[in-house]
Amino acid sequence: MIAKLWMQYWEDRLLRANALGLNTIQVYVPWNLHEPKPGKMVFEGIGDLVSFLKLCEKLDFLVMLRAGPYICGEWDLGGFPAWLLAVKPRLQLRTSDPVYLKLVERWWDVLLPKVFPLLYSNGGPVIMVQIENEYGSYGNDKAYLRKLVSMARGHLGDDIIVYTTDGGTKETLDKGTVPVADVYSAVDFSTGDDPWPIFKLQKKFNAPGRSPPLSSEFYTGWLTHWGEKITKTDAEFTAASLEKILSRNGSAVLYMVHGGTNFGFYNGANTGSEESDYKPDLTSYDYDAPIKESGDIDNPKFQALQRVIKKYNASPHPISPSNKQRKAYGSIKMQMTTSLFDLVRMTDPADVITSANPISMESVGQMFGFLLYESSYIAKKSGNTLRIPKVHDRAQVFVSCLSQDVDVGVLRYIGTTERWNNQPISLPTIECTTNTSLFILVENMGRVNYGPYIFDDKGILSSVYLDGQILHGWKMIPIPFHNLNQEPNLTFEMQHTKNRSKKFELTNDVGRKEPALFAGEFSINSEEEIKDTYLSFNGWGKGVAFVNEFNIGRYWPSVGPQCNLYVPAPLLKRGKNTLVVFELESPHLELSLEAVDHQDFTCGSNVSKVNQL
Repeated sequence: MIAKLWMQYWEDRLLRANALGLNTIQVYVPWNLHEPKPGKMVFEGIGDLVSFLKLCEKLDFLVMLRAGPYICGEWDLGGFPAWLLAVKPRLQLRTSDPVYLKLVERWWDVLLPKVFPLLYSNGGPVIMVQIENEYGSYGNDKAYLRKLVSMARGHLGDDIIVYTTDGGTKETLDKGTVPVADVYSAVDFSTGDDPWPIFKLQKKFNAPGRSPPLSSEFYTGWLTHWGEKITKTDAEFTAASLEKILSRNGSAVLYMVHGGTNFGFYNGANTGSEESDYKPDLTSYDYDAPIKESGDIDNPKFQALQRVIKKYNASPHPISPSNKQRKAYGSIKMQMTTSLFDLVRMTDPADVITSANPISMESVGQMFGFLLYESSYIAKKSGNTLRIPKVHDRAQVFVSCLSQDVDVGVLRYIGTTERWNNQPISLPTIECTTNTSLFILVENMGRVNYGPYIFDDKGILSSVYLDGQILHGWKMIPIPFHNLNQEPNLTFEMQHTKNRSKKFELTNDVGRKEPALFAGEFSINSEEEIKDTYLSFNGWGKGVAFVNEFNIGRYWPSVGPQCNLYVPAPLLKRGKNTLVVFELESPHLELSLEAVDHQDFTCGSNVSKVNQL
């Protein structure tokens, strides 16, 4: 079913790009998707790069391949595998650090031979291969860039165009380009900037006669973080900016032509001037692109861009495909199946790590999801104060008297501290016959993908202080769930519903605010009724959702702006479909979700301004 999703919708979106008038597809290769664990290579399902490239060829597209090893792309850690952060001594990513380069070489030794038969010179669609990405905005290590070029040439030969992309300023081009005649330097810049002075500058960084003007990221929209208003850009302004390039025989890559969805845990994040100014990306990567998240093209931006492109691309264009049909399947009743405490009890003791001080997710071998930290302390009658100086990214604090039969299985919620709003937490008086158990559930909300803070370890990254003193003696309990290229590691079937769910009652008591799994199901009577849908999380708190054991991403309607999660039709099936959510805060009072037929970006206060990077 999952393989069907990728192939069916890859072709659908490519056909829509064809209808827009495009002749080339630029595609990322995220290293972390293909090597989720050291030495474990994945090129199936979502990672089936070869099938995607052959599909582009079948549909008469040329391909610009962005091979990395760093890609940015609003993708977790800019495409780097998170396990790189656990290598000791610490790797110097994006430099000529020999240990880092050896790992890049091992990766490209697998990747590039798969690409070689598909090069244009070998009859395939791949005409250009990009190394790194906007390096001039990050570093100035020419030895590193030259080494990447040498690796690429070693596998791909001299007939392929190897290129770099940098912002259209002298400083970034000075730092990010490779000063050799056979490496092409492309540029990117803000939509609306006058392109031709920038293209004139671009020529200075290319060999004479070998600098066709190319904007390798022409921004059709922009990304959105949680808590911001959904990004919208004017269709006619965007089209007019594109025409300034095409009218004088320039070229542009529409970034994005189709943004898609950050399924699973692969969304990236950005920061402001400080590392604590953390801004994780939405699950939706709609990007206000001409081809919407659901594939819809009946919108002013698609029409305006299509009108401009047709003036300068003489190739015949097929009739535009119609919008995909969507269906509202209605209300889905949910039932609590497994509490956080139940998840702890289900954890294999062999997977629990002990340490004097808390350690990061990556150091315990867990790259995504949640990590539960457990310790204990002696409660004071006047209460205690808990402080976690550095947590990535969001920590919910619970206490419990696990030694007392009356309270077994109950975790009392105390408060939440966050990377961007780190505050001490007051622990109230709780009378336990022995030490009080302390639980801190930390969520990895996506690693920074751009800028100086990409070394973005997750979990508790400092000592934990209780009343000013370091608290020692910790257990790290993994709650990873699964990502897109991993097999599910929890059984979500309805028949495994715990008896505990029958006793669960919603209450306004904040002490009952315990994370839990909730499950429901809905039926589809025939193949003809299987359509795209959206799950509305209005009335829920924060969490992650799974449809038929596929991780469709994070929801957080109280912060917004995204209210609904997109569910592509190939994830669904005739008969019973299962829905499971891991709710972190408070479920809907009626324990129900709604399957609707539309996007919705109206949740939360959305008071933040959107700033371009």
